[in-house]
Amino acid sequence: MAEDGRTALRRSGKASGNGAGVGAFLAGFDWLQILLMFALLTVGLIFIHSTGAQIGTASAAEFFTKQLTRWIPLGFGLWLACALLDYRKLSFKLAGVGFFLVTLAALALVLRYGIKVYGARRWLLVGSFRLQPSEFCKLALIFVLGWLFTSKHFSGATWAGIIAGAVIVLTPAVLICKEPDRGGPLILFPIAGAMLFVSGLKWRWLLVAALCGLLGFFILRHIILSESAADGRERGVPVRRHVPEPQVGTVRKAPSEPQVGAVRKSPDSPKNAGPRKHLIKTYQRKRLEVFFKPNTDIANSGHNVYQSRLAVGAGGFWGKGIGNGTQNQLGFLPQTVSNNDFIFSVIGEETGFVGSAGLLTLYVLLLFSILRTAFRAPPFGRLLATGIAVLFFCHVYINIGMCIGLAPVTGLPLPLVSYGGSFVFVSMAALGIVQSVHRRLDAPEPADEAS
Repeated sequence: MAEDGRTALRRSGKASGNGAGVGAFLAGFDWLQILLMFALLTVGLIFIHSTGAQIGTASAAEFFTKQLTRWIPLGFGLWLACALLDYRKLSFKLAGVGFFLVTLAALALVLRYGIKVYGARRWLLVGSFRLQPSEFCKLALIFVLGWLFTSKHFSGATWAGIIAGAVIVLTPAVLICKEPDRGGPLILFPIAGAMLFVSGLKWRWLLVAALCGLLGFFILRHIILSESAADGRERGVPVRRHVPEPQVGTVRKAPSEPQVGAVRKSPDSPKNAGPRKHLIKTYQRKRLEVFFKPNTDIANSGHNVYQSRLAVGAGGFWGKGIGNGTQNQLGFLPQTVSNNDFIFSVIGEETGFVGSAGLLTLYVLLLFSILRTAFRAPPFGRLLATGIAVLFFCHVYINIGMCIGLAPVTGLPLPLVSYGGSFVFVSMAALGIVQSVHRRLDAPEPADEAS
């Protein structure tokens, strides 16, 4: 009934004056999604301000100011522009392909000219903006895969489409891995898989892919734990031997066994063994090791996750109150990531189970609004909305999962909540694309739509 009323309102707007036309224009938007978007942005502003107020420095307070006066207003401009564009036109599809090529060029440039932070080159300085091309590449990939899987020669889950899609996905994935960044490529493959499934991939192939992924997970776990055990043998194991106290008047002989804290060489390790060669970088292996073996190395590589879990658990049911989170305030939760990668830990500590459940509810409703549009849209719009839904789901799951130990630390922001410019732009532009699809569910097809 609501959809019939909206369609009638649009038709009456065309036949009536400007007042009815404005009403028809506004009726075309998905207002549930708009309210959810601004609700999540508000949550982000509250807790970005909270983390800055707790740290109490000018640089910490600047994060809130930039988010409020720069990133969100510019992101809203992108949202509005994308919402007003007609996603079905050929010019839009060509622009999407061009956007993808630009992001590939930016990914190549960042390897040479990018800003290096914590040992990784992931950002390009564009004027006064520090942008992360890998974030924009996720949305660009959705554009180009949507065009590919609805084109005449690659439509449906054909082998030609699968091979072409694999090449398109692997190209940015390899460039992102060289930054180095292992979290970005983790998002690209689920997006491509979901869009391929929606385009016509059979269930059995999806099941095979899931089984291969599960097998790969256990193989990776075995490799990581095996390398960790081998490293422990090469470093040596402290030997704790009980030495009885000497009797009065006796003389203790020099022990033939090593004392407490001595290092025993592993018999199977060479005397002058060099460093072991690992499949991935040391810090990445440490992160995976902490994920597979929780509560290990909490003084070093496992510190962030351990403190994050403590923060979420310390919130209890109602939380400590906004601005009263001690894990962040006292510096146990690293203040360099508390407003970005680990902002959910701050939310969990300060608002407890109630606030965390409320945030999850907002994300569930947002995904529902996106998928509701996808189910009613034509093929190209369905693929765009599906890819965007998977993009949001992966970011939400991995970000919250790494804060509570259900996913390895990868540095992925929480959509619309974490501080930052690049992913705020991507998130709001993506929701603007979904609005473009939603506004044209009942409209006739344009004449220049690509076949």
